[in-house]
Amino acid sequence: MALLAALMLPLAGVHAQDSRVGFVSTERIFREAAPAKAAQAKIEQEFSRREKELQDMAARLKGMSDKLDKDAAILAESDRVKRQRELADLDKDFQRKQREFREDLNQRRNEELAIVLERTNKVIKQIAEAEKFDIVFQEAVYASPRIDITDKVLKALNGK
Repeated sequence: MALLAALMLPLAGVHAQDSRVGFVSTERIFREAAPAKAAQAKIEQEFSRREKELQDMAARLKGMSDKLDKDAAILAESDRVKRQRELADLDKDFQRKQREFREDLNQRRNEELAIVLERTNKVIKQIAEAEKFDIVFQEAVYASPRIDITDKVLKALNGK
């Protein structure tokens, strides 16, 4: 049995040398591919109104805070406490809306990126089958430019 294993070992090495390996940079796909750029634009358009509302709310909060700081010395105690409470309530509302915005934005971004990734994976599979790759990696600590097929995938995704 050991002799058989020893005889098979060199054959395994020869067979492995015939393998074709490819690599695709998912980061570049998300940054450069037309579908990823379209998804980003769609998300920005979808969330721009809420982002503007948050910016306006932050400006209003800052204005109220500055006015309270400026007027604090001349305000009656009850007025100062009332304005502090209003400011604290507005700040809580702002924090809540900001958190909801981030959560909704992240969820939509993840949904759109999943669609882009699914489309990318189909393109990678088509290229791998057409060019007879044995395996294509999307994550690696290091990949030689010699096996990087990201440009081919980008061209296919961008319709070029």
